[in-house]
Amino acid sequence: MEATSVKILFFDIGGVLLTNGWGHESRREASEKFGLDYEEVKELHTFIFNVYEMGSITLDEYLDTVVFNHPRDFAREDFKEFMYRQSLELPDTLKWLKEWKKDCGFRIISINNEGKELNDYRVKKFKLHELFDAFISSCEVKMRKPDPGIFNLAMGVALAQPSQCVYFDDRIMFVNAAKKMGIQAYQHTDFVSTKKILEKLKKENQPQIK
Repeated sequence: MEATSVKILFFDIGGVLLTNGWGHESRREASEKFGLDYEEVKELHTFIFNVYEMGSITLDEYLDTVVFNHPRDFAREDFKEFMYRQSLELPDTLKWLKEWKKDCGFRIISINNEGKELNDYRVKKFKLHELFDAFISSCEVKMRKPDPGIFNLAMGVALAQPSQCVYFDDRIMFVNAAKKMGIQAYQHTDFVSTKKILEKLKKENQPQIK
């Protein structure tokens, strides 16, 4: 039964472990704080953000399009600092996972859509290397969920078959994308339910843990 035992856990980051790095709530708050036209910001963000998340442009180039396309009475660095401050640790999950990982027997890998500067900041700020064995980040691999290629790449990095992998994401569309690849996937809704699933997986796979 070795071929079907779970070996790899894939996790999204924003909405599961941390707040979203630059979600619509943050963009609305930024528009109010810095006196921006939210509808314009929304339209331009939609136009360019995927390109930023795939690592094709820098954060400054993203901001040139979305914010600094007009003269502004605030500094670019102040706006970027505001963006970074939007990243907060969600209650319970990350702290618990870092401890649980020590004897869980699984490799844990991220699959996340994030622009490079925000991604690098979040990894360092929240010490995500303490949890993840590898990062499959859109900005580095030039693909975004729900592209099947990013899941195939993650399984290739892990040297694992779909039946050996479990994926957690707060967005059902990405959960369903993983399921289409044959990966066992769950929507993260809260710490308690995800913890219950993980403990069950650990118990079921205990005989294979060395």
